[in-house]
Amino acid sequence: MLVAAAVCPCPPLLVPEVASGAAPELDAARAHCADALGVLAAARPDRLYVVGAASGDASGVFPAGSAGSFAGFGADLAVRLGEGPGGDRPLPASLAVGAWLLSRTGASGAAVEGLGVDEEASAEECAEYGRRLAASAERVALLVLGDGSACRTVKAPGYFDERAAGFDAEAARVLGSADVPGVLALDAGLARELKAAGRAPWQVLAGAAEGTDLTGRLLHEDAPYGVEYLVAVWS
Repeated sequence: MLVAAAVCPCPPLLVPEVASGAAPELDAARAHCADALGVLAAARPDRLYVVGAASGDASGVFPAGSAGSFAGFGADLAVRLGEGPGGDRPLPASLAVGAWLLSRTGASGAAVEGLGVDEEASAEECAEYGRRLAASAERVALLVLGDGSACRTVKAPGYFDERAAGFDAEAARVLGSADVPGVLALDAGLARELKAAGRAPWQVLAGAAEGTDLTGRLLHEDAPYGVEYLVAVWS
C-alpha cells in the first residue's frame, strides 16, 4: 500500500557538479526536494521505488545497486541506486538524479528499486504499473522524478508554446492536491508536444495512490530556463 510519495524534478542541472556556476540558481529546488524526501523517510516504508521517465531500452526495472553517471553531462560523478548487486544497464538520467537525491538523504532503510517508465506509455498503462508497485509491500513509498513543460519561454528547450503555462498550472494543481483522477486526466499527447517528461511517472503515482486517503502539498514551483520544475508530497 502506498503510504507516501515525493514528486521532484529531474534535470541533471539539479546536481551541482553538472550545473557548475549556475548551481545556486536551483538551490531552492534542491532544498525543497530534500524536504520532500524527508516526508518519505518519516513514512518508514518497507519498499521505496524510484520512478522516472525513460525511453526505448532505458525503460523497465532497475534493481538495487544499479549504477548511473553524469559523465554525459560533463561531470565526473557516478551514482548508485541504493545498495545491492545492481544490473547490467546504466540508470537513465531521471533515475540517476533520483539516486543522487537519495544519496544526500538516505533511503530510510527501505529496499530500493528503480522503474524507468516509457514516455509513450498510456495513462492506463502507467496506472497499472503504479497499482503493482503499491501492492508489492505493506508500506510502499515512491520517489517520482519528472519535469513539466519545456516550452515556457523562447529560450526553452522546446521554444515557447502558449499552451505550456496552462498545462503546468493544471499539473501543479493536481499534484499539489493529490487529485488522482486529475493526474490521470493529464493529456499524454499535449504533454508530448510540450516535452513534459513528468506525465508518465506522475500517472504511475496516481495508479499507486488509488484507494488511499493521501493528501497532497505543493512545495515548489518554478520555471527556470523555460522548464517547469515541481516539488510535491503526498502523505
